[in-house]
Amino acid sequence: MRRITRGEFITLLGGAAAARPLVARAQQPAVPVIGFLHSGSPEPSVNQVAAFRKGLREAGYVEGQNVAIEFRWAAGQDDRLPDLAVDLIRRRVAVIATPGSTPASLAAKATTTTMPIVFAIGTDPVAMGLVASLNRPGGNATGVSFQNVELVAKRLGMLRELAPGANRFVALVNPNTAFIDAIVEELQASASGLGLSIEILRAGTGREIDAAFVNLQKPGVALLVGPDAVFTSRRAQIVTLATRHVLPAIYYAREFAEIGGLISYGPNLADVYQQTGIYVGRVLKGEKPADLPVVQPTKFELVVNLNTARALGISIPSTLLATADEVIE
Repeated sequence: MRRITRGEFITLLGGAAAARPLVARAQQPAVPVIGFLHSGSPEPSVNQVAAFRKGLREAGYVEGQNVAIEFRWAAGQDDRLPDLAVDLIRRRVAVIATPGSTPASLAAKATTTTMPIVFAIGTDPVAMGLVASLNRPGGNATGVSFQNVELVAKRLGMLRELAPGANRFVALVNPNTAFIDAIVEELQASASGLGLSIEILRAGTGREIDAAFVNLQKPGVALLVGPDAVFTSRRAQIVTLATRHVLPAIYYAREFAEIGGLISYGPNLADVYQQTGIYVGRVLKGEKPADLPVVQPTKFELVVNLNTARALGISIPSTLLATADEVIE
């Protein structure tokens, strides 16, 4: 038997040590990939995406460490969503997240009946065909329903209180949103119940938003901005136009009031995105969307921007100030 020299032994030992990390790396499981599908654009959604990542962290997932995210943005062109959804499925993501975007949720659902989907939408997911019921979704989708349509009546009542001298109440809506019929029906029913007439203005692009505000230059107009992911992305444009035309306006999310919108009432979108992230984490851990009940927020925020009120010469009723969750001044 040939004896191994000391030099040969060291060489063999070093080779074995070098091979061990390669074996360990080969045995490590692949990092799961989340597909993030949205109607809007990334720049106006920075805070919401941060909240989504926070929810993932609460569930034990940190992007770049044990999970990856593939973002797909339609930039206000909802007709691109089906192709973007197909692209994510080809990428073989583990789950598709569609927070804050009903069109994205519907596009994902129409594209796959097996891949898990976690949505966050502002209307009834049962009526939209996303789930069989709120408690037992029963399919491949679950998520958050934040009741933006159902809050239209409350917002319209606040707007009348905010602008008692208004003689023309106008609602700005996106005709391309998936639940436009439900929004218009709720607006008309709410206006009738308050003894008001409501005018519906439709706009789905930046150019159409500019054109809609041309019709709002006369005195006595009060504006309600309907819930929509495109409007959230274009909130700076909408708030700027409302301020320019000195319009008392109510919005559906605090993100509008934070950049100069007069008043907002609705769920906290950051909380909605955070909850979506938590649910995505639970799905990644093996829970099935069919067994995860749809979450419904129980708290809604009233945010008043007093700086804007003063600039517009609008007096905020004491009843609204007393019930405001936040007053910006």
